[in-house]
Order: sequence, then structure tokens, then C-alpha cells
Amino acid sequence: MGKLAVRALRAVLVVVLAGTVFVQALMMWVLVSGSDPEDGSLPLTPLRVITILGMGSAQVALVSVWRLVTMVRRGTVFSHAAFRYVDAVIGAIVAAALLWFAVTALNAPGQRADPGVTVIMGGVGVAILGVALIVLVLRMLLAQAVARDVEAAQMQAELDEVI
Repeated sequence: MGKLAVRALRAVLVVVLAGTVFVQALMMWVLVSGSDPEDGSLPLTPLRVITILGMGSAQVALVSVWRLVTMVRRGTVFSHAAFRYVDAVIGAIVAAALLWFAVTALNAPGQRADPGVTVIMGGVGVAILGVALIVLVLRMLLAQAVARDVEAAQMQAELDEVI
């Protein structure tokens, strides 16, 4: 990975992380201070809590990607240490999908006249789970690459002994 690509990705990660922390802080302030009364049309307090938790899952994924990019730059990504960060990304995506399903369930009673919205929101949740499955497949590819790297190192060591 080139230096420019790493810097650009890290800049994006920092901006997104800072933005989510800022929004989380504002949401927490609204929840704690009670300065935004609900009008009763939507259950806003549960939606705010879900939003705070969803941003937390995004932050876990962002930090994990940062660590993986660091490992790529150092040339250590094909190691068992990388699995912890990939697993964290998968967990964060699954958590985001579950939180999305909670939003769908909270929104569903208001969509009785048009249940298609609820079906579409459920489809979005399934798509989010699909992203987790894609990352899981990529994890399996990483496992194969790590196994091959270990095997190659062993063969090189055996070859060095012969020579």
C-alpha cells in the first residue's frame, strides 16, 4: 500500500471517528439534559440510544481498520494478530445490523399504512449482514494466506538447513 493511500485512508478514518464522537456527545447531552422534549410521534429516546450504540460499533470498526492498515504498512498483516482486528470488524458490522433491526422494529408501528417501508428497512438489515459475511469470507482468505506464509517460512528454513 502506498504512502498516499495510507495517509488518505487515515485522514478519512480520523474525520469519521471525530464526527461520530461529536454526534455521540451531542446525543448523550440531549439524553442526559432532557433538553429536547419528544412530541410523541416517534420513540426518540430509544432511537437516540440505538444511534449512540451504532456509532460505537462504527468506531470499533474504524479503530480496527486503522490497526490493520498499520499492520499492512509494517508488512505484518499476514499474521495471527490480524485476526483479532478482522473479528472486531465482523462483530461491529453484526452489531450494526442488529441495531438496524431494532430501528426497523421501532419504526414498524408507524408504517401500518405502508408496510413496504418496513420490508425495505428489513432488507437493508439483511444487506448489512451480507457485508459481515463478505468480511468473513475475506477473513478466510486471510487465514489461507497466513497458513501459506507459515508454510513458506518453514520450507525456507528447511532449505536453509540443507544449503
